[in-house]
Amino acid sequence: MTLGRFTRRLPLAIMLAVVTAAPLFARTVTGVTNREEIPAETPLTVKKSEDFSINGKGDHTSWTKAEWIPLTKLDAGGIAYPSRFKIMYSTTGIYVLFQGDDEKISTKDYKDFDNIFNGDVFEVFFHPVPAQMVYFEYEVNQLDKELVLAISNIEGHGYTPWIPWSSTREKSGVKKMVNVTGGEKKVNGTIRSWSAEIFFPYSVLGLLPGVPPRSGDIWNANFCRLDYDSGKMVKWSWTPSIKESFHELKAFRSVQFE
Repeated sequence: MTLGRFTRRLPLAIMLAVVTAAPLFARTVTGVTNREEIPAETPLTVKKSEDFSINGKGDHTSWTKAEWIPLTKLDAGGIAYPSRFKIMYSTTGIYVLFQGDDEKISTKDYKDFDNIFNGDVFEVFFHPVPAQMVYFEYEVNQLDKELVLAISNIEGHGYTPWIPWSSTREKSGVKKMVNVTGGEKKVNGTIRSWSAEIFFPYSVLGLLPGVPPRSGDIWNANFCRLDYDSGKMVKWSWTPSIKESFHELKAFRSVQFE
């Protein structure tokens, strides 16, 4: 998938519409109209936590409440890097932690909101109310660059991504820290692994229905990785039934807030 640069000029309370959405959805995207279409399974429990500071390493004691969940490698080729995530929530937002082995920082010197998915990234998707076709996507790479989108998928109107923007007009409002081990944090750098610790304030998710979550609420979600060390895109996903695109909403799994 491809996505051009975005003009960013509005405060966080407003989302900036992107005029041309089609390139982002170059591959098939499938919608979900009701929860009965989601495969029956026990939702992943999202533990509740007090707020804490992040450093990219995920070594705060609060993380001991959450279990590591493995990602499944979807594509042939490339190295089967072990990859995993954790998730928790608080009264102010949602915490996600990624960790994956790696050998190389395969990305370009992108800026925030560039096409960072053409290089190594971790990705998060939240779809709180499957009957309403609005969901959230977040991507981060080893060099601390991010892409943040709220996406509407309305039948008859196509797909439109929107960008949350903070009052500083320089950052998205998402808090994130990235840690690289075994080498330098630079383009083509040799490394052993990398991790990303992310905090999503509920204000960033403000256009989505069902935000903030209440105890017992069930959302659909996915957690993913892209790696290009082999010279081509290799995908990992929490949901192993993904066929082509991470935007296959029918394949998302469920999380339940404690």
